[in-house]
Amino acid sequence: MEVPGGDREPGSYYVGVDVGTGSVRAALVDQRGTLVAFADQPINQWEPQFNHHEQSSEDIWAACCVVTKKVVQGINLNRIRGLGFDATCSLVVLDKEFRPLPVNHEGDPHRNIIMWLDHRAISQVHRINETKHSVLQYVGGVMSVEMQAPKLLWLKENLRETCWDKAGHFFDLPDFLSWKATGVPARSLCSLVCKWTYSAEKGWDDSFWKVIGLEDLIANNYNKIGNKVLPPGASLGSGLTPEAAKDLGLPAGIAVAASLIDAHAGGLGVIGADVRGHGLACEGQPVTSRLAVICGTSSCHMGISKNPIFVPGVWGPYFSAMVPGFWLNEGGQSVTGKLIDHMVQGHAVFPELQAKATARCQSVYAYLNSHLDLIKKTQPVGFLTVDLHVWPDFHGNRSPLADLTLKGMVTGLKLSQDLDDLAILYLATVQAIAFGTRLIIEAMETAGHSISTLFLCGGLSKNPLFVQMHADITGGKTEASFTYLEAMARMSKVGKVVFPRCEDKRYYDKKYQVFLKLVEHQKEYAAIMKGD
Repeated sequence: MEVPGGDREPGSYYVGVDVGTGSVRAALVDQRGTLVAFADQPINQWEPQFNHHEQSSEDIWAACCVVTKKVVQGINLNRIRGLGFDATCSLVVLDKEFRPLPVNHEGDPHRNIIMWLDHRAISQVHRINETKHSVLQYVGGVMSVEMQAPKLLWLKENLRETCWDKAGHFFDLPDFLSWKATGVPARSLCSLVCKWTYSAEKGWDDSFWKVIGLEDLIANNYNKIGNKVLPPGASLGSGLTPEAAKDLGLPAGIAVAASLIDAHAGGLGVIGADVRGHGLACEGQPVTSRLAVICGTSSCHMGISKNPIFVPGVWGPYFSAMVPGFWLNEGGQSVTGKLIDHMVQGHAVFPELQAKATARCQSVYAYLNSHLDLIKKTQPVGFLTVDLHVWPDFHGNRSPLADLTLKGMVTGLKLSQDLDDLAILYLATVQAIAFGTRLIIEAMETAGHSISTLFLCGGLSKNPLFVQMHADITGGKTEASFTYLEAMARMSKVGKVVFPRCEDKRYYDKKYQVFLKLVEHQKEYAAIMKGD
Protein backbone atom coordinates (compact mmCIF):
# COMPACT_ATOMS: atom_id res chain seq x y z
CA MET A 1 0.00 0.00 0.00
CA GLU A 2 1.22 3.49 -0.82
CA VAL A 3 2.03 5.54 2.27
CA PRO A 4 1.28 9.26 1.86
CA GLY A 5 4.24 11.58 2.16
CA GLY A 6 4.68 13.73 5.23
CA ASP A 7 3.83 12.88 8.82
CA ARG A 8 0.25 12.60 9.82
CA GLU A 9 -0.87 12.93 13.40
CA PRO A 10 0.80 10.30 15.62
CA GLY A 11 -2.35 8.18 15.71
CA SER A 12 -2.61 7.29 11.99
CA TYR A 13 -2.54 3.55 11.36
CA TYR A 14 -2.49 1.05 8.50
CA VAL A 15 -3.54 -2.61 8.53
CA GLY A 16 -1.66 -5.20 6.49
CA VAL A 17 -2.96 -8.77 6.07
CA ASP A 18 -0.53 -11.46 4.90
CA VAL A 19 -1.91 -14.86 3.84
CA GLY A 20 0.84 -17.47 3.82
CA THR A 21 0.69 -21.17 3.13
CA GLY A 22 -0.21 -22.26 6.65
CA SER A 23 -1.47 -19.15 8.42
CA VAL A 24 -2.86 -15.64 8.08
CA ARG A 25 -1.02 -12.78 9.78
CA ALA A 26 -2.14 -9.22 10.37
CA ALA A 27 -0.06 -6.22 11.42
CA LEU A 28 -1.08 -2.78 12.56
CA VAL A 29 1.61 -0.18 11.79
CA ASP A 30 1.82 3.56 12.15
CA GLN A 31 2.90 5.95 9.39
CA ARG A 32 6.56 5.56 10.39
CA GLY A 33 6.43 1.81 9.93
CA THR A 34 6.47 1.02 13.65
CA LEU A 35 4.75 -2.27 14.40
CA VAL A 36 1.92 -1.57 16.86
CA ALA A 37 0.17 -4.97 16.96
CA PHE A 38 0.46 -8.41 15.37
CA ALA A 39 -1.77 -11.50 15.25
CA ASP A 40 -1.81 -14.80 13.40
CA GLN A 41 -4.29 -17.59 12.77
CA PRO A 42 -3.74 -21.04 11.19
CA ILE A 43 -5.64 -21.98 8.02
CA ASN A 44 -6.67 -25.37 6.74
CA GLN A 45 -5.06 -27.35 3.94
CA TRP A 46 -6.23 -30.52 2.24
CA GLU A 47 -4.16 -33.04 0.27
CA PRO A 48 -6.75 -35.49 -1.11
CA GLN A 49 -4.05 -37.20 -3.17
CA PHE A 50 -0.36 -36.81 -3.94
CA ASN A 51 0.50 -33.44 -5.54
CA HIS A 52 -3.06 -32.12 -4.98
CA HIS A 53 -3.09 -29.28 -2.43
CA GLU A 54 -6.30 -27.39 -1.70
CA GLN A 55 -7.66 -24.66 0.56
CA SER A 56 -10.92 -22.81 1.18
CA SER A 57 -11.52 -19.15 0.36
CA GLU A 58 -14.23 -18.97 3.05
CA ASP A 59 -11.83 -20.39 5.66
CA ILE A 60 -9.11 -17.92 4.65
CA TRP A 61 -11.45 -14.92 4.72
CA ALA A 62 -12.67 -15.96 8.18
CA ALA A 63 -9.05 -16.11 9.40
CA CYS A 64 -8.42 -12.64 7.91
CA CYS A 65 -11.34 -11.34 9.95
CA VAL A 66 -10.07 -12.94 13.17
CA VAL A 67 -6.57 -11.46 12.94
CA THR A 68 -7.71 -8.04 11.79
CA LYS A 69 -10.11 -7.70 14.71
CA LYS A 70 -7.31 -8.69 17.08
CA VAL A 71 -4.79 -6.09 15.90
CA VAL A 72 -7.22 -3.17 16.07
CA GLN A 73 -8.47 -3.90 19.58
CA GLY A 74 -8.24 -0.77 21.72
CA ILE A 75 -7.43 1.44 18.72
CA ASN A 76 -9.47 4.47 17.68
CA LEU A 77 -10.83 3.04 14.42
CA ASN A 78 -11.22 6.51 12.93
CA ARG A 79 -7.41 6.77 12.85
CA ILE A 80 -7.08 3.77 10.48
CA ARG A 81 -6.25 5.12 7.02
CA GLY A 82 -6.02 2.02 4.89
CA LEU A 83 -5.94 -1.74 4.43
CA GLY A 84 -3.79 -3.92 2.19
CA PHE A 85 -3.65 -7.65 1.41
CA ASP A 86 -0.97 -9.97 0.17
CA ALA A 87 -1.32 -13.72 -0.29
CA THR A 88 0.13 -16.79 -1.93
CA CYS A 89 -0.44 -17.07 -5.67
CA SER A 90 -3.08 -19.77 -5.28
CA LEU A 91 -6.04 -20.14 -7.68
CA VAL A 92 -9.54 -19.33 -6.33
CA VAL A 93 -12.56 -20.57 -8.31
CA LEU A 94 -16.05 -19.03 -7.97
CA ASP A 95 -19.27 -19.40 -9.95
CA LYS A 96 -21.11 -16.57 -11.70
CA GLU A 97 -22.68 -15.51 -8.39
CA PHE A 98 -19.25 -15.52 -6.67
CA ARG A 99 -19.96 -18.77 -4.79
CA PRO A 100 -17.19 -21.37 -4.27
CA LEU A 101 -16.83 -24.21 -6.78
CA PRO A 102 -15.06 -27.53 -6.14
CA VAL A 103 -11.52 -27.98 -7.51
CA ASN A 104 -11.55 -31.66 -6.53
CA HIS A 105 -13.00 -34.97 -7.72
CA GLU A 106 -14.97 -35.28 -4.46
CA GLY A 107 -17.15 -32.34 -5.48
CA ASP A 108 -16.56 -30.44 -2.21
CA PRO A 109 -17.17 -26.73 -3.02
CA HIS A 110 -15.68 -25.66 0.30
CA ARG A 111 -12.28 -26.66 -1.13
CA ASN A 112 -12.27 -24.15 -3.99
CA ILE A 113 -8.59 -23.17 -4.06
CA ILE A 114 -5.77 -24.94 -5.91
CA MET A 115 -2.74 -24.00 -3.84
CA TRP A 116 0.44 -22.53 -5.32
CA LEU A 117 2.47 -25.69 -4.54
CA ASP A 118 -0.07 -28.01 -6.23
CA HIS A 119 1.58 -30.06 -8.99
CA ARG A 120 -1.47 -31.83 -10.44
CA ALA A 121 -1.12 -30.11 -13.84
CA ILE A 122 2.18 -31.73 -14.92
CA SER A 123 0.79 -33.05 -18.22
CA GLN A 124 -0.82 -29.70 -18.98
CA VAL A 125 2.31 -27.63 -18.34
CA HIS A 126 4.38 -29.94 -20.55
CA ARG A 127 1.96 -29.34 -23.43
CA ILE A 128 1.97 -25.57 -22.80
CA ASN A 129 5.78 -25.52 -22.91
CA GLU A 130 5.81 -27.57 -26.11
CA THR A 131 4.03 -24.66 -27.87
CA LYS A 132 7.13 -22.49 -27.32
CA HIS A 133 4.79 -19.49 -27.43
CA SER A 134 6.45 -16.08 -27.21
CA VAL A 135 4.89 -15.30 -23.79
CA LEU A 136 7.08 -18.03 -22.30
CA GLN A 137 10.18 -15.88 -22.74
CA TYR A 138 8.85 -13.79 -19.84
CA VAL A 139 8.80 -16.78 -17.47
CA GLY A 140 12.41 -17.85 -18.00
CA GLY A 141 11.59 -19.75 -21.20
CA VAL A 142 9.65 -22.50 -19.41
CA MET A 143 6.32 -22.14 -17.61
CA SER A 144 6.09 -23.62 -14.11
CA VAL A 145 3.40 -26.08 -13.08
CA GLU A 146 2.79 -23.68 -10.18
CA MET A 147 1.45 -20.94 -12.48
CA GLN A 148 -2.23 -20.52 -13.29
CA ALA A 149 -2.55 -21.45 -16.97
CA PRO A 150 -1.76 -25.18 -16.47
CA LYS A 151 -4.10 -25.33 -13.46
CA LEU A 152 -6.91 -23.77 -15.50
CA LEU A 153 -6.31 -26.28 -18.28
CA TRP A 154 -6.40 -29.13 -15.75
CA LEU A 155 -9.79 -27.93 -14.48
CA LYS A 156 -11.18 -27.76 -18.00
CA GLU A 157 -9.95 -31.26 -18.83
CA ASN A 158 -10.78 -32.97 -15.52
CA LEU A 159 -13.68 -31.14 -13.83
CA ARG A 160 -15.63 -29.83 -16.81
CA GLU A 161 -19.15 -30.32 -15.50
CA THR A 162 -18.67 -29.71 -11.78
CA CYS A 163 -16.32 -26.75 -12.06
CA TRP A 164 -15.25 -25.41 -15.44
CA ASP A 165 -18.64 -24.96 -17.09
CA LYS A 166 -20.09 -23.32 -13.96
CA ALA A 167 -17.13 -21.00 -13.30
CA GLY A 168 -17.68 -17.26 -13.51
CA HIS A 169 -14.49 -16.00 -11.88
CA PHE A 170 -10.92 -17.23 -11.51
CA PHE A 171 -8.95 -15.13 -9.02
CA ASP A 172 -5.42 -15.15 -7.75
CA LEU A 173 -5.87 -15.35 -3.98
CA PRO A 174 -4.57 -11.78 -3.32
CA ASP A 175 -7.11 -10.42 -5.82
CA PHE A 176 -9.90 -12.50 -4.30
CA LEU A 177 -9.22 -10.85 -0.94
CA SER A 178 -9.28 -7.31 -2.33
CA TRP A 179 -12.54 -8.15 -4.16
CA LYS A 180 -14.01 -9.57 -0.96
CA ALA A 181 -13.13 -6.34 0.85
CA THR A 182 -14.37 -3.90 -1.80
CA GLY A 183 -16.69 -5.70 -4.21
CA VAL A 184 -14.38 -4.55 -7.03
CA PRO A 185 -13.24 -7.50 -9.23
CA ALA A 186 -10.17 -5.63 -10.48
CA ARG A 187 -6.89 -7.54 -10.65
CA SER A 188 -3.47 -6.45 -9.48
CA LEU A 189 -0.80 -6.02 -12.11
CA CYS A 190 1.47 -8.02 -9.76
CA SER A 191 -0.63 -11.19 -9.91
CA LEU A 192 -1.58 -11.08 -13.59
CA VAL A 193 1.91 -10.32 -14.89
CA CYS A 194 3.72 -12.83 -12.68
CA LYS A 195 1.37 -15.82 -12.78
CA TRP A 196 -1.08 -15.37 -15.67
CA THR A 197 1.09 -14.23 -18.69
CA TYR A 198 -0.46 -10.73 -18.76
CA SER A 199 1.79 -8.00 -20.18
CA ALA A 200 1.94 -4.63 -18.44
CA GLU A 201 2.53 -3.06 -21.84
CA LYS A 202 0.39 -5.17 -24.21
CA GLY A 203 -2.28 -6.79 -22.04
CA TRP A 204 -3.52 -10.32 -22.75
CA ASP A 205 -2.24 -12.30 -25.74
CA ASP A 206 -5.25 -13.99 -27.44
CA SER A 207 -3.01 -16.34 -29.41
CA PHE A 208 -1.57 -17.91 -26.26
CA TRP A 209 -4.94 -18.86 -24.79
CA LYS A 210 -6.08 -20.20 -28.18
CA VAL A 211 -3.00 -22.36 -28.76
CA ILE A 212 -3.18 -24.00 -25.32
CA GLY A 213 -6.90 -24.77 -25.62
CA LEU A 214 -8.33 -22.12 -23.29
CA GLU A 215 -9.81 -19.84 -25.93
CA ASP A 216 -13.08 -19.70 -23.95
CA LEU A 217 -11.36 -17.39 -21.43
CA ILE A 218 -11.09 -14.67 -24.12
CA ALA A 219 -14.89 -14.24 -24.11
CA ASN A 220 -16.37 -10.98 -22.77
CA ASN A 221 -12.97 -9.30 -22.82
CA TYR A 222 -11.40 -11.84 -20.41
CA ASN A 223 -14.11 -11.18 -17.83
CA LYS A 224 -13.45 -14.46 -16.00
CA ILE A 225 -9.75 -13.80 -15.38
CA GLY A 226 -9.62 -10.00 -15.29
CA ASN A 227 -10.11 -7.05 -17.60
CA LYS A 228 -9.59 -4.21 -15.15
CA VAL A 229 -5.95 -4.21 -14.04
CA LEU A 230 -4.48 -1.82 -11.46
CA PRO A 231 -0.93 -1.26 -10.18
CA PRO A 232 -0.22 -2.63 -6.69
CA GLY A 233 -1.19 -0.10 -4.03
CA ALA A 234 -3.81 1.67 -6.14
CA SER A 235 -7.00 2.47 -4.24
CA LEU A 236 -9.91 0.17 -5.10
CA GLY A 237 -13.40 1.53 -5.76
CA SER A 238 -15.06 3.25 -2.81
CA GLY A 239 -12.93 1.40 -0.28
CA LEU A 240 -14.11 -1.11 2.29
CA THR A 241 -17.75 -2.16 1.86
CA PRO A 242 -20.11 -2.07 4.87
CA GLU A 243 -20.40 -5.87 4.81
CA ALA A 244 -16.63 -6.44 4.74
CA ALA A 245 -16.14 -3.69 7.35
CA LYS A 246 -18.43 -5.57 9.72
CA ASP A 247 -16.55 -8.83 9.07
CA LEU A 248 -13.15 -7.26 9.69
CA GLY A 249 -14.05 -4.91 12.53
CA LEU A 250 -12.95 -1.84 10.55
CA PRO A 251 -14.72 1.36 9.44
CA ALA A 252 -16.55 1.22 6.12
CA GLY A 253 -15.05 3.31 3.34
CA ILE A 254 -11.38 3.18 4.37
CA ALA A 255 -8.98 2.83 1.46
CA VAL A 256 -8.18 -0.70 0.28
CA ALA A 257 -5.10 -1.18 -1.87
CA ALA A 258 -4.74 -3.35 -4.96
CA SER A 259 -2.96 -6.43 -3.69
CA LEU A 260 0.44 -8.09 -3.99
CA ILE A 261 1.60 -11.69 -4.05
CA ASP A 262 3.10 -12.49 -0.63
CA ALA A 263 6.68 -12.88 -1.85
CA HIS A 264 6.45 -9.64 -3.79
CA ALA A 265 5.13 -7.82 -0.74
CA GLY A 266 8.14 -9.13 1.18
CA GLY A 267 10.46 -8.04 -1.61
CA LEU A 268 8.91 -4.58 -1.73
CA GLY A 269 9.21 -4.37 2.03
CA VAL A 270 12.95 -5.06 2.23
CA ILE A 271 14.59 -4.16 -1.06
CA GLY A 272 14.26 -0.41 -0.49
CA ALA A 273 15.39 -0.43 3.15
CA ASP A 274 17.49 2.45 4.46
CA VAL A 275 20.92 0.81 4.97
CA ARG A 276 22.97 3.84 5.97
CA GLY A 277 25.47 3.20 8.74
CA HIS A 278 25.57 -0.61 8.50
CA GLY A 279 28.77 -0.94 6.44
CA LEU A 280 27.03 -2.70 3.58
CA ALA A 281 28.39 -2.97 0.06
CA CYS A 282 25.08 -1.80 -1.35
CA GLU A 283 25.23 1.56 0.48
CA GLY A 284 25.61 4.21 -2.17
CA GLN A 285 24.84 1.67 -4.90
CA PRO A 286 21.59 1.50 -6.87
CA VAL A 287 18.74 -0.58 -5.49
CA THR A 288 19.38 -2.99 -8.37
CA SER A 289 22.44 -4.31 -6.51
CA ARG A 290 20.16 -5.90 -3.90
CA LEU A 291 18.49 -9.31 -3.96
CA ALA A 292 15.47 -9.83 -1.72
CA VAL A 293 15.13 -13.43 -0.54
CA ILE A 294 11.70 -14.16 0.93
CA CYS A 295 12.05 -17.46 2.73
CA GLY A 296 9.19 -19.33 4.34
CA THR A 297 7.48 -22.50 3.12
CA SER A 298 9.27 -21.76 -0.16
CA SER A 299 11.96 -19.23 -1.07
CA CYS A 300 11.66 -16.47 -3.67
CA HIS A 301 14.63 -14.48 -4.96
CA MET A 302 13.63 -11.03 -6.20
CA GLY A 303 16.01 -8.88 -8.20
CA ILE A 304 15.10 -5.70 -10.07
CA SER A 305 16.64 -3.87 -13.01
CA LYS A 306 16.12 -0.66 -14.97
CA ASN A 307 15.99 -2.58 -18.26
CA PRO A 308 14.59 -6.06 -18.96
CA ILE A 309 17.01 -8.92 -18.28
CA PHE A 310 16.09 -12.38 -19.57
CA VAL A 311 17.45 -15.11 -17.28
CA PRO A 312 16.97 -18.70 -18.46
CA GLY A 313 15.04 -20.66 -15.83
CA VAL A 314 14.23 -17.55 -13.77
CA TRP A 315 10.77 -15.97 -14.02
CA GLY A 316 10.39 -12.56 -15.61
CA PRO A 317 11.33 -9.97 -16.58
CA TYR A 318 8.07 -8.49 -15.30
CA PHE A 319 7.58 -4.74 -15.66
CA SER A 320 6.34 -2.82 -12.57
CA ALA A 321 5.16 -6.06 -10.92
CA MET A 322 6.88 -5.25 -7.61
CA VAL A 323 8.67 -1.88 -7.68
CA PRO A 324 7.05 0.68 -10.03
CA GLY A 325 9.17 1.46 -13.06
CA PHE A 326 11.57 -1.47 -12.55
CA TRP A 327 11.73 -4.88 -14.20
CA LEU A 328 11.55 -7.85 -11.84
CA ASN A 329 13.25 -11.24 -12.11
CA GLU A 330 11.99 -13.88 -9.69
CA GLY A 331 14.02 -16.98 -8.90
CA GLY A 332 12.72 -19.52 -6.47
CA GLN A 333 12.92 -22.82 -4.63
CA SER A 334 9.57 -24.60 -4.40
CA VAL A 335 10.00 -25.92 -0.89
CA THR A 336 12.56 -24.72 1.63
CA GLY A 337 10.91 -24.37 5.02
CA LYS A 338 8.73 -27.34 4.15
CA LEU A 339 11.82 -29.37 3.18
CA ILE A 340 13.60 -28.61 6.46
CA ASP A 341 10.47 -29.70 8.35
CA HIS A 342 10.29 -32.86 6.22
CA MET A 343 13.89 -33.86 6.90
CA VAL A 344 13.74 -33.14 10.61
CA GLN A 345 10.28 -34.49 11.39
CA GLY A 346 10.86 -37.67 9.40
CA HIS A 347 14.00 -38.65 11.35
CA ALA A 348 13.84 -41.53 13.83
CA VAL A 349 14.89 -39.36 16.80
CA PHE A 350 12.47 -36.50 16.13
CA PRO A 351 10.30 -37.43 19.17
CA GLU A 352 13.41 -37.24 21.37
CA LEU A 353 14.29 -33.85 19.85
CA GLN A 354 10.76 -32.58 20.48
CA ALA A 355 10.86 -33.66 24.11
CA LYS A 356 14.25 -32.05 24.75
CA ALA A 357 13.31 -28.80 23.01
CA THR A 358 10.04 -28.60 24.96
CA ALA A 359 11.89 -29.16 28.23
CA ARG A 360 14.08 -26.15 27.41
CA CYS A 361 11.12 -24.06 26.17
CA GLN A 362 12.82 -23.84 22.76
CA SER A 363 11.75 -24.50 19.21
CA VAL A 364 13.21 -27.68 17.72
CA TYR A 365 15.38 -25.52 15.43
CA ALA A 366 16.78 -23.40 18.25
CA TYR A 367 17.63 -26.66 20.03
CA LEU A 368 19.29 -28.11 16.91
CA ASN A 369 21.33 -24.94 16.45
CA SER A 370 22.62 -25.11 20.02
CA HIS A 371 23.31 -28.85 19.62
CA LEU A 372 25.40 -28.17 16.51
CA ASP A 373 27.43 -25.62 18.49
CA LEU A 374 27.97 -28.30 21.12
CA ILE A 375 29.23 -31.00 18.72
CA LYS A 376 31.32 -28.83 16.39
CA LYS A 377 34.10 -28.51 19.01
CA THR A 378 36.85 -26.29 17.62
CA GLN A 379 35.88 -26.38 13.94
CA PRO A 380 33.39 -24.03 12.22
CA VAL A 381 29.89 -25.50 12.43
CA GLY A 382 29.53 -25.77 8.65
CA PHE A 383 32.45 -28.21 8.48
CA LEU A 384 30.36 -30.90 10.20
CA THR A 385 28.94 -31.82 6.76
CA VAL A 386 32.23 -32.60 5.05
CA ASP A 387 30.92 -36.10 4.17
CA LEU A 388 27.19 -35.36 3.95
CA HIS A 389 25.68 -33.64 0.92
CA VAL A 390 22.07 -32.86 -0.04
CA TRP A 391 20.41 -31.90 -3.33
CA PRO A 392 17.24 -30.08 -2.15
CA ASP A 393 14.79 -30.46 -5.05
CA PHE A 394 12.36 -32.83 -3.34
CA HIS A 395 9.51 -30.98 -5.13
CA GLY A 396 11.30 -30.35 -8.43
CA ASN A 397 13.51 -27.39 -9.37
CA ARG A 398 11.86 -24.02 -9.94
CA SER A 399 15.02 -22.02 -10.70
CA PRO A 400 17.32 -21.89 -12.51
CA LEU A 401 17.04 -25.43 -13.96
CA ALA A 402 13.23 -25.21 -14.29
CA ASP A 403 12.91 -28.98 -14.11
CA LEU A 404 10.01 -30.33 -12.06
CA THR A 405 11.18 -33.93 -12.65
CA LEU A 406 14.25 -33.49 -10.43
CA LYS A 407 14.23 -35.29 -7.09
CA GLY A 408 15.98 -34.81 -3.75
CA MET A 409 19.29 -36.55 -3.04
CA VAL A 410 21.31 -37.30 0.10
CA THR A 411 24.78 -38.85 0.00
CA GLY A 412 26.92 -39.79 2.99
CA LEU A 413 24.41 -41.56 5.26
CA LYS A 414 25.50 -43.90 8.06
CA LEU A 415 23.75 -46.57 10.13
CA SER A 416 23.61 -44.41 13.27
CA GLN A 417 20.38 -42.52 14.01
CA ASP A 418 21.12 -40.36 17.02
CA LEU A 419 20.59 -36.67 17.70
CA ASP A 420 24.02 -35.81 16.27
CA ASP A 421 23.00 -37.40 12.96
CA LEU A 422 19.73 -35.48 12.86
CA ALA A 423 21.47 -32.19 13.64
CA ILE A 424 24.05 -32.72 10.88
CA LEU A 425 21.36 -33.75 8.36
CA TYR A 426 19.45 -30.59 9.26
CA LEU A 427 22.62 -28.54 8.73
CA ALA A 428 23.31 -30.19 5.36
CA THR A 429 19.73 -29.42 4.27
CA VAL A 430 20.06 -25.75 5.24
CA GLN A 431 23.36 -25.61 3.35
CA ALA A 432 21.77 -27.22 0.28
CA ILE A 433 19.10 -24.53 0.21
CA ALA A 434 21.83 -21.87 0.41
CA PHE A 435 23.74 -23.57 -2.44
CA GLY A 436 20.50 -23.42 -4.44
CA THR A 437 20.40 -19.67 -3.80
CA ARG A 438 24.01 -19.41 -5.00
CA LEU A 439 23.07 -21.23 -8.21
CA ILE A 440 20.20 -18.79 -8.79
CA ILE A 441 22.45 -15.76 -8.14
CA GLU A 442 25.06 -17.07 -10.60
CA ALA A 443 22.39 -17.49 -13.29
CA MET A 444 21.10 -13.96 -12.68
CA GLU A 445 24.59 -12.45 -12.75
CA THR A 446 25.53 -14.35 -15.91
CA ALA A 447 22.48 -12.78 -17.59
CA GLY A 448 23.36 -9.24 -16.49
CA HIS A 449 22.39 -8.62 -12.87
CA SER A 450 25.03 -7.33 -10.44
CA ILE A 451 24.19 -8.35 -6.87
CA SER A 452 26.19 -7.36 -3.79
CA THR A 453 23.83 -7.86 -0.83
CA LEU A 454 21.06 -10.28 0.11
CA PHE A 455 18.04 -9.02 2.04
CA LEU A 456 16.27 -11.88 3.84
CA CYS A 457 12.79 -11.81 5.29
CA GLY A 458 10.15 -14.38 6.17
CA GLY A 459 10.03 -17.13 8.76
CA LEU A 460 13.38 -18.74 7.91
CA SER A 461 15.20 -15.41 8.24
CA LYS A 462 14.58 -15.69 11.99
CA ASN A 463 16.85 -18.75 12.05
CA PRO A 464 20.45 -17.51 12.59
CA LEU A 465 21.95 -20.69 11.10
CA PHE A 466 19.91 -20.28 7.91
CA VAL A 467 21.04 -16.66 7.58
CA GLN A 468 24.72 -17.39 8.33
CA MET A 469 24.85 -20.27 5.85
CA HIS A 470 23.44 -18.01 3.14
CA ALA A 471 26.11 -15.42 3.91
CA ASP A 472 28.96 -17.98 3.97
CA ILE A 473 27.86 -19.94 0.90
CA THR A 474 26.91 -17.03 -1.38
CA GLY A 475 29.70 -14.77 -0.14
CA GLY A 476 27.22 -11.91 0.04
CA LYS A 477 26.56 -9.72 3.05
CA THR A 478 23.15 -10.70 4.35
CA GLU A 479 20.54 -8.59 6.08
CA ALA A 480 17.73 -10.16 8.03
CA SER A 481 15.32 -7.28 7.60
CA PHE A 482 12.18 -6.45 9.48
CA THR A 483 9.47 -5.68 7.00
CA TYR A 484 6.98 -3.45 8.54
CA LEU A 485 10.35 5.29 -2.98
CA GLU A 486 9.72 7.26 0.21
CA ALA A 487 7.52 4.58 1.70
CA MET A 488 10.00 1.71 1.20
CA ALA A 489 12.91 3.46 2.93
CA ARG A 490 10.66 4.82 5.60
CA MET A 491 8.81 1.63 6.50
CA SER A 492 11.66 -0.89 6.19
CA LYS A 493 13.99 -1.47 9.11
CA VAL A 494 17.29 -3.30 8.94
CA GLY A 495 17.28 -6.05 11.55
CA LYS A 496 20.62 -7.81 11.78
CA VAL A 497 23.56 -7.66 9.37
CA VAL A 498 25.48 -10.93 8.91
CA PHE A 499 28.85 -11.02 7.15
CA PRO A 500 30.31 -14.12 5.47
CA ARG A 501 33.16 -15.97 7.15
CA CYS A 502 35.66 -15.41 4.35
CA GLU A 503 38.14 -17.87 5.90
CA ASP A 504 35.66 -20.70 5.15
CA LYS A 505 35.27 -19.82 1.46
CA ARG A 506 37.47 -22.65 0.13
CA TYR A 507 35.47 -25.27 2.05
CA TYR A 508 32.14 -24.03 0.66
CA ASP A 509 33.53 -23.75 -2.85
CA LYS A 510 34.40 -27.46 -2.66
CA LYS A 511 30.99 -28.38 -1.28
CA TYR A 512 29.42 -26.35 -4.10
CA GLN A 513 31.35 -28.44 -6.63
CA VAL A 514 29.86 -31.56 -5.02
CA PHE A 515 26.41 -29.90 -5.07
CA LEU A 516 26.62 -29.40 -8.83
CA LYS A 517 27.88 -32.97 -9.33
CA LEU A 518 24.78 -34.30 -7.55
CA VAL A 519 22.37 -32.96 -10.16
CA GLU A 520 24.72 -33.92 -12.98
CA HIS A 521 24.77 -37.49 -11.68
CA GLN A 522 21.00 -37.54 -11.16
CA LYS A 523 20.48 -36.69 -14.82
CA GLU A 524 22.95 -39.41 -15.81
CA TYR A 525 21.06 -41.96 -13.69
CA ALA A 526 17.77 -40.94 -15.34
CA ALA A 527 19.34 -41.32 -18.81
CA ILE A 528 20.63 -44.81 -17.91
CA MET A 529 17.19 -45.92 -16.71
CA LYS A 530 15.50 -44.55 -19.83
CA GLY A 531 17.97 -46.31 -22.14
CA ASP A 532 17.46 -49.68 -23.82
